[in-house]
Amino acid sequence: MSKKIITALVALEKIRAWCAYQERYQEEVRRKLLQWGIDPEVAEHHIATLIEEDFLNEERFAKAFARGKFRIKKWGRRKILYELRKRGLSEYCIRVAMKEIPEEDIAETLKKLVEKLKREKSGIKSLKVQNYKITTYLINRGFDVNAIRNALNKEF
Repeated sequence: MSKKIITALVALEKIRAWCAYQERYQEEVRRKLLQWGIDPEVAEHHIATLIEEDFLNEERFAKAFARGKFRIKKWGRRKILYELRKRGLSEYCIRVAMKEIPEEDIAETLKKLVEKLKREKSGIKSLKVQNYKITTYLINRGFDVNAIRNALNKEF
């Protein structure tokens, strides 16, 4: 199906550079190597080499992923947890990554998001409808319902 585009040695150099550019996880690297036409056994050997050379570290990836999605995309813990599991990371890596997001930061981010959303939805006359829309939006972003309620109640 896929033809060999590059040799195994060239692939190792390219994949090192690819991993040095941004944190990656094993399955992502495996897919990339196979996409390049590298034999599966050689791909596994390259992955082992990358781990030994510390180009590939799933715990480090999970931490960076969690921090980035929380700080930049304003995702809640539930969505981050779901996305890490979807990528096939170990429960240990996921637990370590979740510790990267302090509870105080979540409360502060939620407070700011609620304030912003209240301004955006100020045209909605019914407070009940407004709160429903805000709650739905924040649940979809991965925040806990109780934390959302607390943040909404502090606004009054």
